[in-house]
Amino acid sequence: MIQVQAGVAVHLARKRGEDVPPALMAIEEAGADAVRELRATLGVLRSEDGDGSGLSQLDGLVARARAAGLPVTVTVTGQQRPLPPEADQAAYRIVQEALTNVTRHAGHACASVHLHYTPEALSIQVDDDGQGTGTRPSGPGLGLVGMRERVSALGGRLQAGPQATGGFRVRAELPARAPS
Repeated sequence: MIQVQAGVAVHLARKRGEDVPPALMAIEEAGADAVRELRATLGVLRSEDGDGSGLSQLDGLVARARAAGLPVTVTVTGQQRPLPPEADQAAYRIVQEALTNVTRHAGHACASVHLHYTPEALSIQVDDDGQGTGTRPSGPGLGLVGMRERVSALGGRLQAGPQATGGFRVRAELPARAPS
C-alpha cells in the first residue's frame, strides 16, 4: 500500500510539473524492493512445499548447471544415508545457491561439490576456480544470507569466502540427526 501511495504521489507531482521530493522517490523504490523480495521469498517457500527437492534431486540440479555451461564434478564420501527432511532440503538448497553464485559471479569457472557423511553431520563443500569476473546481478543478492539462515536454523555452521589460491568456497556442516 505504501508503494502504491508513493507511486501515485510521484505521478501527480510529475503531472503538475512539480519537482518530486527525493524522499518520496526513495519510499517508492524501497517499496518496490520490498515487494520483489517478498515475491522471491514466497516463491521459495512455495517451491519448498511442493517440489520434493532434496539431495535425491542433486543429479538433476547438477545436470541443469552443466547444461547451462558450468562444468561441475560431484564427490560423495562417507556412508550415505537419509537425512532429516529439514537437513535434506537445506543441503539441496545450499548446493543450488552455491552453484547459482558460481554461474553469476565466478566468470568462466569449474565447480566441485563434495558431500561428506559422518554419523553426526553432513558436510557440504562447493568450490569454484573462478576469478570473480562474472556479471553482478542488479540489486543486493541474498544467496549467502539465505544459506546462513538455513544452516543456523538447523544448528549447523557455514563458512563462505574467497580461497587463497583463487575462486570461492562455500562450506556448510549440517547435523545429520533429527533434533531430540
